[in-house]
Amino acid sequence: MKIIIIGNGKVGYTLAQQLSGDGEDHDLILIDKNADALRNADGVLDILCKEGSGASIQVLLEAGVRTTDLVVAVTGSDELNIVCCLIAKKLGAKHTVARVRSPEYFKEANLLKREIGVSMIINPEYAAAQEISRLLRVPAAFSVEAFARGLVEMIGFPLLESDGMAGIPLWEYNRRHPNGVLMCAAIRGEEVFVPNGAFVPQIGDKVYVIGSQQETARFFASLGRSGSGIRHITVLGGSKIATYLTWAVEKVGMKVRIVEQDEAKCLALADKLPDTMIIQGDGTDSAVIETENLLNTDAFIALTNRDEENLLMAMSAQRAGVSKVIAKMNRLNYIEMMREFGVDSIISPKEITTNQISAYVRAIASSEGSAVEHLYKLLGGAIEAVEFTAVSSTSFLNKPLKDLRLKDGMLVAAIVREGKTIIPDGNTSIHAGDRVIVMAKSFFLHELDDILA
Repeated sequence: MKIIIIGNGKVGYTLAQQLSGDGEDHDLILIDKNADALRNADGVLDILCKEGSGASIQVLLEAGVRTTDLVVAVTGSDELNIVCCLIAKKLGAKHTVARVRSPEYFKEANLLKREIGVSMIINPEYAAAQEISRLLRVPAAFSVEAFARGLVEMIGFPLLESDGMAGIPLWEYNRRHPNGVLMCAAIRGEEVFVPNGAFVPQIGDKVYVIGSQQETARFFASLGRSGSGIRHITVLGGSKIATYLTWAVEKVGMKVRIVEQDEAKCLALADKLPDTMIIQGDGTDSAVIETENLLNTDAFIALTNRDEENLLMAMSAQRAGVSKVIAKMNRLNYIEMMREFGVDSIISPKEITTNQISAYVRAIASSEGSAVEHLYKLLGGAIEAVEFTAVSSTSFLNKPLKDLRLKDGMLVAAIVREGKTIIPDGNTSIHAGDRVIVMAKSFFLHELDDILA
């Protein structure tokens, strides 16, 4: 597939890195006006780099836009991304994706798709806020990912001795405690598992369960971890994520206070969020922390643009005993460091964006089959959770799963049929129109048939 990426920032570079290493023979071209940044990408990645503006007709023509399958515009400017997609579409690009971060533009996403022909609008800040709001609803979790338009949730949490699951094979635990969820992945140290019934969880494992929202809630209640208990939230940094998050959580009765150093940002936030407490000050300053009692809160969320500050304040909140600590991170080495200090709830808008675009790339690559609807990577891509829609051409429709020969490290984790979530067993079959969530270890799945050996 021929793909042009416009913008060699954090997202553009990460996307180029991911697509160039996904085992597919993509023809990748990276466009940016920064020659130094392009030289770095050219020296590391197996891609073609072109200096210039992605809004230049000449530059796009020289990059071969007329025969391009996908143009992805992820510069730092919403307006530039929209213009790049508009021009690329007019010049013959089959599909276009624009990153749009402004709430004003994002509200008009459907209009942009219809009138300008943008195939997909991505808002990493909105997606990050939605992920944070899910984490606040399930404080025991370090990850809550939604599939099938919210009908299915995959929840990651550290296994404690009090959970009563450690040392018992899954088949035995499920016999003793019938439930409507499935343990679909587990991480033990550096080892990654796609569990079967014989898998024996251990204390300290990071495990993922999948099921409907109702069933996951019942499951956590059975472990004694039910109820959010979060009513008061402190947010460090008046970012776009903070705005989207506040809009989401205030609807369910949570109270938010935002700490922001910049006066102009504070005034803008106060205008957008009239019911929210806005505190102007340096949230990393010990005097401000004490005066405003910032760490006396149910949840502390660090959302500044500086990873170092988010790391420092998340660790401080953790030491102060805040029950739920979430931090935004982009640097992979910091993410691992945070986990070593016990802060597992980490949000990376860059990773969210690249996962969404990677899913779209796979979807258009397999447009004649059962295309990828949603993609979520665990442990840096060691395991993927992939959502498909089964179509009439899927080769194993209406056949019991026990009669299928799946690739090793593959698990059909959940099926959604007519709005109902099914945790499959060997007698379950897949029908046309089903949404199917598959866990895959060390595979790049493009369509549902790829799960067969």
